[in-house]
Amino acid sequence: MTDVNDMDLHQDTPHSARIYDYLLGGKDFYEADRLAAEQIEIAIPDARLGARSNREFMNRAVRYLAENGIRQFLDIGTGIPTEPNLHQIVQEIAPESRVVYADNDPIVLAHARALLSGTPEGKTQYIHADITAPRTILESQELRETLDLSKPVSLSIIALAHFITGERVYDIVRTLLEPLAPGSHLVMSHLTADFDPETIAKTMASYEASGIPLEARDKEQVTRFFDDLELVEPGIVQLHQWRNNGIETPKSYDTRVPGYAIVARKP
Repeated sequence: MTDVNDMDLHQDTPHSARIYDYLLGGKDFYEADRLAAEQIEIAIPDARLGARSNREFMNRAVRYLAENGIRQFLDIGTGIPTEPNLHQIVQEIAPESRVVYADNDPIVLAHARALLSGTPEGKTQYIHADITAPRTILESQELRETLDLSKPVSLSIIALAHFITGERVYDIVRTLLEPLAPGSHLVMSHLTADFDPETIAKTMASYEASGIPLEARDKEQVTRFFDDLELVEPGIVQLHQWRNNGIETPKSYDTRVPGYAIVARKP
């Protein structure tokens, strides 16, 4: 694994993983990240609610998959460890579960030890890599030694695809799915302007002012990620609506939580 001591942490440049940590109430961010997050909160006062909703969706999705027999997990865009981490959720259900995390932020690498403290029966590993170079993830020694791609894998891309602008994002996701066995699943959340265009326009402007490109996509554009996959019920819904165990959320969440949540199976 790459040595964080040999890397530039880019403390003067905001990073989406550290902004996310700030919005989740974490402590592992720099001044540049705090300033960028505060500007985002001016544009979208419910940014913290959105961050929490993303995290809670991920928790519910991987729990569902573990309860339904998936034992291998690849989480790209991991972010700074926030308990419960993915491996803690799935290894509580199935201690033999194997998890690979990947992120491109050096500060996540600095905290990778927290991501490697899995059960003795299973295995966890961390890759310092960027989703925009998907083959470096798939061909990494860490992944090949941890996951058996001839068996189903859960690939999670949570609150990440909207940071990849343009059409290339579809090729990236297809590349990641291609070697995965039938029965694998894609877990994704994605920013959308479908429910509150004005606020999301301000959000995108705030991120871009901090040097972070951002592209919200509508439902039709999000659906394209799943053209060759089988949607798991309830399909493409808002973050707070995906298998929320019958919990009633305020109607205002429909505009305050501007993201789609999806789990789909590779046939």
